[in-house]
Amino acid sequence: MQYELKTRVIEPQRQTFTHVAKRFGDKPASRYLEGIIDVQPKEHFHYRPTRDPTREIYDDSYSVFRLTDTYSFLDPRQFYYAPYVTARAAHHEAFATSLQYIEDRGLLERLSDGWKGVLTELVVPLRHLESGGQLILCGMARFAFGATITRAAAYSGFDRVGNARVLSRAGIAPGGGTADLLTEAKEHWMDDAALQPLRKLAEETIVESDWGVALLQLDAVDHLLYDLLYRYLDDEAVNSGAPAYSLISQHMSNWFDDNLKWIDALYKARRADPELGETNSALLAEHGAAAVDTALEAVTPFAARIEELLGDGIKAVDRITAKAAEVRSAHTGEQA
Repeated sequence: MQYELKTRVIEPQRQTFTHVAKRFGDKPASRYLEGIIDVQPKEHFHYRPTRDPTREIYDDSYSVFRLTDTYSFLDPRQFYYAPYVTARAAHHEAFATSLQYIEDRGLLERLSDGWKGVLTELVVPLRHLESGGQLILCGMARFAFGATITRAAAYSGFDRVGNARVLSRAGIAPGGGTADLLTEAKEHWMDDAALQPLRKLAEETIVESDWGVALLQLDAVDHLLYDLLYRYLDDEAVNSGAPAYSLISQHMSNWFDDNLKWIDALYKARRADPELGETNSALLAEHGAAAVDTALEAVTPFAARIEELLGDGIKAVDRITAKAAEVRSAHTGEQA
């Protein structure tokens, strides 16, 4: 008896789910699209929230920023659970490798007093700012409208916990494996004059009722701080013989570049909205410029303290002022 093996191709009746096909056509779709398109609840709510009976539980009026089609915004990273966890695991494993190298070579102990002061007095206390950012983004994940927006916000909120952990580990390492420097960092965060404007702004942003405005404020602070600490000072650390600081800062800088992708895409979707684009552009100009001005006021004492610690040649205040003008220009469309 002889057998003949043949290949038979069975064409699927449908390439993807109906709700995805309605938007993108009946063709294979990514898992990201299949798991996020049109999953925002819009009807059949049982009750209105007692804290605000004028709105539904899920309502697009929680922010002045709206989209005609909430799914006109897509996270360019296409994150859902599996790729997100994989990407972040790799990120933190890389940081652990860098930190192990720093500890094995005793690089933190070799830092000058100025660089040690920047790290322990200013950078490590920002773990509390990262925790504040997590609360802001959790509020956005709760009150924003559209699953693509709320998912990106939720993952960014998780990232903030990871950032706080990175800064905590950077504080534990020079403390000989103890939490002593973390305790001191909290005291700096609660009491130091250079940090109080930032702490005040973080607390005010946490209770901002409009999640779109809160995101603009957090983003403005991030632009100034991350550019100052993890780009400008990164270069200065290399030139000043402080490689330990540079090795730590590269991981924070890489995260910031990745996080900007979804925020910039959200701003772009707002401006490009066929019905609300003009309104959104005006609102971005108004609230964006105000957020940058507020952030600059809060970060200036912080930058001035960096100049005190590191001395001549460090132009931290000039750096954040120039960066603020750049970010304000991006929101308003005016030349910096």
